[in-house]
Amino acid sequence: MKNVVLLGSTGSIGTSTIKVAEDLPDQVRLIGLAAGNNVERLIEQTRKHQPSVISINDPEKAAQLAAVLGSQPKVLSGSAGLLELATMPEADIVLIAIVGTAGLQPALAAIRAGKDIAIASKEILVMAGETVMSEARKYGVRVLAVDSEHSAIFQCLDGKPSSSVRRLWLTASGGPFRTTPKSEFASITVERALKHPSWVMGRKITIDSATLFNKGLEMIEARWLFDVEMARVAVTVHPQSIVHSMVEFVDGSLLAQLSTPDMCLPIQYALTYPERVPSQRVQTDLARLGNLTFEEPDPERFPALKLARQAGEEGGTLPAVLNAANEVAVDAFIGRKIDFPGISELVTHVMGRHENVRQPTLDQILQADAWARATASAAVAPR
Repeated sequence: MKNVVLLGSTGSIGTSTIKVAEDLPDQVRLIGLAAGNNVERLIEQTRKHQPSVISINDPEKAAQLAAVLGSQPKVLSGSAGLLELATMPEADIVLIAIVGTAGLQPALAAIRAGKDIAIASKEILVMAGETVMSEARKYGVRVLAVDSEHSAIFQCLDGKPSSSVRRLWLTASGGPFRTTPKSEFASITVERALKHPSWVMGRKITIDSATLFNKGLEMIEARWLFDVEMARVAVTVHPQSIVHSMVEFVDGSLLAQLSTPDMCLPIQYALTYPERVPSQRVQTDLARLGNLTFEEPDPERFPALKLARQAGEEGGTLPAVLNAANEVAVDAFIGRKIDFPGISELVTHVMGRHENVRQPTLDQILQADAWARATASAAVAPR
């Protein structure tokens, strides 16, 4: 039995984690839940799973929860609530599924409390991968991947050292605009961008999948998770989304992990690792699928990959700037303040203005994040 703290319980990854817990009542116990602002869903989850501590972002909503639920469970709020949940003494693993940068401090707190962490929030390793992995080594804890791509690589590596790797291959569906001519990109609507061909996800990650920024962030994440330089991280477009990623070893062998798309599988693997636990949720019929195809991504139509590689190679505070500028750009696109190509253009603009800090402290990373958000927002305002 694993005692699990789930940060981000009401989002898409969080609700999939809840399904895994319901599938595996003898292996997974949810002892702490944190949500953004969805009071109704958090109440429903709390009544069903009986965690001892819950938290929500807004203190007023925390008071509302306490009034509805009574003295049990303990109700917390804000960033302090996340930190308390992340360091619960009885927790075995903390799964961080908070969108954006809010998961970084809880992740570091959990590591320093000796907890294994499972990461679904790319921003944590994009912003502070060197710090997070260094702290994990220092405190002797595991950092487990929840992204389907990084879970696939983790499963294929199976403990092999980074020196045995020629290349890590991240697969990308190509998003809804894989075959759309660049000349049409300026007319892409928010509604079209939110229709992903393979996955059902939140708005931010769905837009990131349409621009391929999602894959760019995953490249930087893989660089830190698996201790390889950016030159050994590559992307291939695989529209069927059956091969979740591959490892090419130094002898030329390729190992891939395949399954029909379902986030419950990588979540379950992270929560039950190193065991494999039976589940009937994911079924894959290769004969019915027929063909599996692969393509080179087009850097002209999807400059996000080049920007991410630049940030990952330069390191320092530049990955945090890339991430923060992209978050502002996606919000601006959803708010119809910029067009679809404007997302990459805004990130390029902000990265170009940044004075990179090599080997930054955590405070310098957070300062760079705040600077990038302010700079991107100021650039959006006149448009």
